[in-house]
Amino acid sequence: MTSVSDSGSDPDPTVWRVLGAPLLPPTGTGPLDGLSVAVKDLFALEGFAVGAGNPARLAGAAPETTTAAAPAALLAAGASVAGIARTDEFAYSLAGTNVHYGTPPNPRAPGRISGGSSSGSASAVSLRQADVGLGTDTGGSIRVPAAYQGLFGIRTSHGAVLVEGLLPLAPSFDTVGWLTRDAATLAAVGEVLLPDAATHGATASFTGMSVPPELLATAEPGIGEAIREFVAAAPELQPAATVPFPVEELPGWLAAFQTVQGFEAWQQHGAWIEAHPDSLGADVAGRFATASRITAGQAEAARDVLRAARQRIREFVGGGLLVLPSASSVAPLLTDVAQSSALGGSTIDAVRRATMQLTCIAGISGLPALSLPLVTPGGLPCGVSIVGPVHRDLDLLRLACRLGPR
Repeated sequence: MTSVSDSGSDPDPTVWRVLGAPLLPPTGTGPLDGLSVAVKDLFALEGFAVGAGNPARLAGAAPETTTAAAPAALLAAGASVAGIARTDEFAYSLAGTNVHYGTPPNPRAPGRISGGSSSGSASAVSLRQADVGLGTDTGGSIRVPAAYQGLFGIRTSHGAVLVEGLLPLAPSFDTVGWLTRDAATLAAVGEVLLPDAATHGATASFTGMSVPPELLATAEPGIGEAIREFVAAAPELQPAATVPFPVEELPGWLAAFQTVQGFEAWQQHGAWIEAHPDSLGADVAGRFATASRITAGQAEAARDVLRAARQRIREFVGGGLLVLPSASSVAPLLTDVAQSSALGGSTIDAVRRATMQLTCIAGISGLPALSLPLVTPGGLPCGVSIVGPVHRDLDLLRLACRLGPR
């Protein structure tokens, strides 16, 4: 085992909190034999504390006595845990820019941010230091780094994968997800973590596909162009005529989503944060400060909005597919993020808000969202998100395999 604080030969501390050879060996054999996993620093691993991307949290945490359900299932299927990967603090960010440990590299777009909050998991996979990046997705934390780094990723149906042993952020939206360099590996992990999908009535086909131009228009033009070319070149994706997506509702839906997310995040972590003032980076501290002021009444009113939105989104998707950008932009430049932070964060906040208007659609509806890698006309990685019916996760993963490499 190699700790990132031990010596000059240590692994990149922006990517790894601790790295082994392996850190945890397989506990069984199966379809994941030979694969290595980078585990986001939110999952319990026996013998290791959960740090959640914060050194004060790590210093005060006791080693876990059991391994969380998701990594335990991967170990039982033949995979090994390569190490514990970095995350944005408490997973409350989409950027990957952890003030304590730095920003993991983005080898597909050097000089640009990695995306988060499953930042270290994504970079470990991009750097070929792991085959699978196990992470979480509450508001886009799998789909955004997948888009920024040209990876395959999936946010699973809410509740489809056990979250036992996972440090929560907002339980109403928290899901387990993972990232890989190819569709076949993405699907192989799904066959292990989603063994009961067939009991939900899943079938092999979908009842059509919607590519709402009004959703493509919310992203940078190059991303919309890449998605249109992708759809046109994919025989399996047959767009069907649909009513327009209610894009005008997105700002209100996002506001309700963030209200409930913030309220639940404060319920989970507020007491610790109050006991550890000045322990958070400015961006995450600001979100928690806002969260601390949300009342139970405001949260319940927001839940009323979300219940109606959930029904509308599920009715819109039906038994088909909804295609939209995984993120509203390509990965911002590190220099732009640094300048934005110095000026109060207005630029990166705008990117986050625009992206979350897209990513919150799956979060609100509880539907699975597959992210496939594309490239803009300018040669930068981006992603297309395919949202499917609830508990059709495995069918989405098998669709990704049929679509072939991008």
